Amino acid sequence: MPEQETIERAREDEREGKSPSTQAGEFVREEMEHIRERKHGARSTKQAIAIGLSKARRAGVKLPPPKRGSAKTKKQQRAIHEKRGRVASRRRYGPARCEKR
Repeated sequence: MPEQETIERAREDEREGKSPSTQAGEFVREEMEHIRERKHGARSTKQAIAIGLSKARRAGVKLPPPKRGSAKTKKQQRAIHEKRGRVASRRRYGPARCEKR
């Protein structure tokens, strides 16, 4: 749940007629602060941005939905996993994809 102060700053941006991406920037800024304070385990700035935009959408900022295919496919995830020298998890990738070739 975003902090009340963040929601208020975003509403103020909306009243001033600023773009939805500017309004959502307040939520992203809040997430970046949470990472610095070690409040949760987002591993990268991309992850923090995604969390912030998601919170903004839930709070009513009129952002478009994320583009199709922006998340990595299961096949891409499995390939990354195998490059690291690990056997892919059956639970994560399904039984058909876990046989090592």
